[in-house]
Amino acid sequence: MPPSAPPADGWLRDHGVTATVTAESWAAARALDPAATALVVLGLETGFIAVDQAVISEQDILGDRLVRAAKRRVRPEDFLTEAATLAEGDLVVHVDHGVGRYDGLATLEVAGAPHDCLRLIYDGGDKLFVPVENIDVLSRYGSEETGAQLDRLGGAQWQARKARVKKRIGEIAGGLIRIAAERRLRQGEMLTAPEGLYEEFCARFPWAETDDQARAIEDTLADLASGRPVDRLVCGDVGFGKTEVALRAAFIAAMAGVQVAVVVPTTLLCRQHFKTFRARFEGLPLRIAQLSRLVTARDAADVKRDLAAGKIDILIGTTALLAKSIAFKNLGLLVVDEEQHFGVAQKERLKQLKNNVHVLTLTATPIPRTLQMALAGVRDMSIIASPPIDRLAVRTFVLPYDPVVIREAIMRERFRGGQTFYVCPRIEDIAAVRERLAAIVPECKVAVAHGKLSAAEIEAVMSAFLDGAYDILLSTNIIESGLDIPTANTLILHRADMFGLAQLYQLRGRVGRAKVRAYAYLTVPPDRLLTPAAQKRLEVMQTLDSLGAGFQLASYDLDIRGAGNLLGEEQSGHIREVGVELYQQMLEDAVHAAREAKEAAPPVDDWTPQIGIGTPVLIPESYVEDLGVRLGLYRRIASLVDQAEIESFAAELIDRFGKLPAEVQNLLDIIVLKRLCKQAGVDKIDAGPKGAVVGFRDNRFARPEKLIAFGRRGGAACRHQPAARRPRQAGGVSVTPSRSFRPLPGGCARTLGEKPQAAGRRRWRIYAR
Repeated sequence: MPPSAPPADGWLRDHGVTATVTAESWAAARALDPAATALVVLGLETGFIAVDQAVISEQDILGDRLVRAAKRRVRPEDFLTEAATLAEGDLVVHVDHGVGRYDGLATLEVAGAPHDCLRLIYDGGDKLFVPVENIDVLSRYGSEETGAQLDRLGGAQWQARKARVKKRIGEIAGGLIRIAAERRLRQGEMLTAPEGLYEEFCARFPWAETDDQARAIEDTLADLASGRPVDRLVCGDVGFGKTEVALRAAFIAAMAGVQVAVVVPTTLLCRQHFKTFRARFEGLPLRIAQLSRLVTARDAADVKRDLAAGKIDILIGTTALLAKSIAFKNLGLLVVDEEQHFGVAQKERLKQLKNNVHVLTLTATPIPRTLQMALAGVRDMSIIASPPIDRLAVRTFVLPYDPVVIREAIMRERFRGGQTFYVCPRIEDIAAVRERLAAIVPECKVAVAHGKLSAAEIEAVMSAFLDGAYDILLSTNIIESGLDIPTANTLILHRADMFGLAQLYQLRGRVGRAKVRAYAYLTVPPDRLLTPAAQKRLEVMQTLDSLGAGFQLASYDLDIRGAGNLLGEEQSGHIREVGVELYQQMLEDAVHAAREAKEAAPPVDDWTPQIGIGTPVLIPESYVEDLGVRLGLYRRIASLVDQAEIESFAAELIDRFGKLPAEVQNLLDIIVLKRLCKQAGVDKIDAGPKGAVVGFRDNRFARPEKLIAFGRRGGAACRHQPAARRPRQAGGVSVTPSRSFRPLPGGCARTLGEKPQAAGRRRWRIYAR
């Protein structure tokens, strides 16, 4: 048996096997009477039958274990790209030409072969065709397009605007790095896990850690042992195990002799965390206390006095912890749960508690500013994106209010032994809703909870609801943060259009925390027209119906609202100047430059070679029918970095869609060639039956003497000349006879109007016949 032999004795007695003997080893078990039933701890998962014995394992009795297949680790910086899919009509940003409107995919004939291109419309009706292999020069402008203006191709306005934003981003990045550097230079408490005792504490966790959860714990423990102040953001969906990360960090800190403060936004969450911490730390020589509105004035005074004297090891509280009367004797770790609920002033007060305190921030939906700083690398971040093995996604319905549907939802939950949350946006709505519920479901017991109740009343209501005394909890959004009631698996929102996007997502996270399917009904008034913003929020909620969508929702929030000024109180920053994705990339480049302590930013890798070799380059519609899926694959292909990633992506395509067509193989080969060209500084390759043309970026190449020697060896078949003397090319894209085209940077072709265009830069190119 595996190391849980004592429970096995109970299982056997339940089935009539009472004569059991516990053996210390396999040899001792073999020495017993063959008729005896022995219990022994062995390193076996499954049993076997031999001539004179039968070995039965725990897995044979209980069934196979649930095993999670290994999944690809998603990098945080990829989330924005994955969340931002292009749709026809969206505004996009070309790194060289600015804001245009995406007008769909077009298949053009290039050197006699079909080639998929993205068609962009610019101011004045000019069209720009971007080959799919160069889709990396495009980024989404953002979800909010109000007031956005299309740029004019060839105009100076875009370059001037980008330069202005780049300068301001450089200033912001310098300030961010200065703050982060000052924090890293300070010495922090070096906290390490006590051997043996830490493993026993971890064994109290009743579930198996997910891969992402284990990785977040490892990262946090490494930070605590580094000797520098920790500033880590743990971003994970509701119910994915962020609290366990905080519990283990708190254990290490408290056992090391420093105090731990856990700050939460609501009294209900404070109450829940207090019970959770007390249960997990039971039997350990640590004192845990709470400080919130639920605590009496006398008890609060005792807590403050003992906290200052160092008699309290872990304090869990609401924003009451931010009062000036709170004094810690030796604060070592600060845990901020549900970070999105705290304002700028409250976060500044948290930082003032101690300048070298370790800070661990937990959130399911980080605010745009926090997300921006984490993605830019200023703050450390761990993502818990793996759901528990038995977790099911919540079924979400957005519908006009219908009493028949509401009754059916509540009664179905009651018949399966569960409970229902009914949430109203305002306290004044509760009385009317309660009367309506009494008429719709008179057989159900309804409890009421909201912020105006006294602490004793809230405590009594929540305890009774947890004990199953009520079928429905009618409340405001005070249940929004972190509440864990596994028996409540139906949520009904009254006037869902009045809640914010993060509120909707957090409220939906209150259900579906057990092994049963949960349902969320987002009701809206049947006779009222929704605002565009409310309609968009509800559409996003229906779209994000999968597990682990919290980070994606935060990306939408960053996309819609912008990150603002990361160092000030402004909420509308320069993100609207250049679009969310390009802004993100520019900030990352500026942060990297500031970290390297260079005067100028490093060369930005935002150019892409133009490659025309006369072969079909596309994903055929017969291979991938869905247009959105094809476009998503093009975006992923453009982000492939090395040969290993390209081969892995090809294997994935074969697994999903079947054998690779020749056109797709050509596309992957083009990506390989692009990487080689960028390494060699080659910005253009045109190849055909009569020869090939190779152009170098900015007329520069590492060893010009080798280039000249190569040309001499080739004789008449190989020559070099300035770009101005070579025949004008079409940028690898053929066009209709009624229009004239010329190549543009980024591997594009442009439809020109009546005005002649300025000549391009002179670049030296090699011609090989």
